[in-house]
Amino acid sequence: MARQPLVARRAEELLGAAVVATSPVAGGDIATATRLRLSSGQTALMKTLPHAPDGFFEAEAAGLRWLSEVEDGVPVPELLAAAEDCVILAWVEQGSKTPPESATTFGQQLARTHAAGADGWGLDHDGFIGRLPLPNRTAGSWAEFYAVRRLLPYLKLARDRGAITDGDAAVVEAVVGRLTELVPEEPPARLHGDLWNGNCLWGQDLAIHVIDPAAYGGHREVDLAMLHLFGLTHLPRVVAAYDEVHPLTDGWEDRLGLYQLFPLLVHACMFGGSYGARAGAIATRYI
Repeated sequence: MARQPLVARRAEELLGAAVVATSPVAGGDIATATRLRLSSGQTALMKTLPHAPDGFFEAEAAGLRWLSEVEDGVPVPELLAAAEDCVILAWVEQGSKTPPESATTFGQQLARTHAAGADGWGLDHDGFIGRLPLPNRTAGSWAEFYAVRRLLPYLKLARDRGAITDGDAAVVEAVVGRLTELVPEEPPARLHGDLWNGNCLWGQDLAIHVIDPAAYGGHREVDLAMLHLFGLTHLPRVVAAYDEVHPLTDGWEDRLGLYQLFPLLVHACMFGGSYGARAGAIATRYI
């Protein structure tokens, strides 16, 4: 493995340990990922991003810490170091197996993480979803928070970028006007916030580890909607196990599309394509 001097030197500064070797890791859409082999024998993952927005990696580190506070909650990689230009995590060795028993355990763990709750809607600091800012200032109700901190900012950005038509945007705006009728009242859950299958690593230890959180206090169905939007192996087992630990509110399946509007708008802003049209099509179900 070729040694990458700048990455290795920065890792050594933060960890206080020698880096024996480095190798690039494929697959990241946002940051550059590098595998580190340390003199202690430990393997780590270092994520870097040139000219990262202020607070970018600090927000990720804070999210990982917050999720890791929950006893028997979803597993997250150990945070070894964090700075303004990078984070370093314990390496999760992925396995080739996706046993249904792991999905059952993950559903139980996710339920406990959500049930740990939050102090309110949002968080005490803003974050990021992908490269985009994620406003987290609290609002009076969940319906208000979901409208003004999740849907409307990304709807505006998508329109500004030409990633959604005026017609589809109008349908989403109509749904925003009905949110108080459509969403149930529940206490704030401790959300991962970006829980798609790419952020769920099936480890060789047969546990599902979650990475890259956009964590905040929100409605728990948001995480479930994200899992359903992009799929996860044995997802019905995840949901069944979740429901046994933390029973879901009646009608949750009917609301999945409502909570998929947020990630679809985010994807429209970041990638364009058909995501804006998909958001418009889903929104028509709720007006």
